[in-house]
Amino acid sequence: MTLPRHGGRRRHPYLDHPFPIPFAHRGGAADGLENTVAAFRRAAGFGYRWFETDVHTTADGRLVAFHDATLDRVTDARGRIAALPWKAVREARVAGKEPLPLFEELLEEFPEARWNVDLKVESALVPLVELIRRTDSWDRVCVGSFNEGRIARARRLAGPRLATSYGVRGVAALRLRSFGVPATLRAGAVAAQVPETQGGVRVVDRRFVRAAHARGLQVHVWTINDPRRMNALLDLGVDGIMTDHLETLRTVLTDRGVWS
Repeated sequence: MTLPRHGGRRRHPYLDHPFPIPFAHRGGAADGLENTVAAFRRAAGFGYRWFETDVHTTADGRLVAFHDATLDRVTDARGRIAALPWKAVREARVAGKEPLPLFEELLEEFPEARWNVDLKVESALVPLVELIRRTDSWDRVCVGSFNEGRIARARRLAGPRLATSYGVRGVAALRLRSFGVPATLRAGAVAAQVPETQGGVRVVDRRFVRAAHARGLQVHVWTINDPRRMNALLDLGVDGIMTDHLETLRTVLTDRGVWS
């Protein structure tokens, strides 16, 4: 491990990158093939090594990389993933073309990649932690969720080797801390992964970034597709940006001399 840029504790290996981290959000969702092997291959071809995805479980307990609870929005099939067996889910095609992958398949297909995984449902918690343990992917996966309790349960099950980000309550507490208001922060998180604004209220500003860095936390912002916003956030000192528009973020970082 190397020392972090901010704070005194050692940085988790997941975060080892000399520049702000570019995340391919769902593999780069702008092309309509989100969370498919084809999308992640395209992102890898652009030079991305940090990928964002989501996980659900099928009725027979298979861990699928997919954002929605149902197949309806982006595939040619219908139904709730949790109510369908894997043999049915695997027949669905994103944009009528690409199959849904198991998360284990993604770990195997992209051995150099690091994954930011949104733990969408409670049923995915144990299978995800067991997969990370079985494949020894501790340095390659960061687990997040809007549900703070779910992240805490994942961390209790996995132990300190698991990289996690804050949920909604943790982000709110960090925001309060940034204003000097006492608030309890869960120990063990490596990052605050946040929208730039929420409900019209700004989340990420220089004060928030400074408060995170003072606690050894990185700030990763989602989902930013406008180059002006990318540059403004980088000027604030954020440590990572998640985007659907792979070429745009690569161009911004290249122009700033921080694309690696």
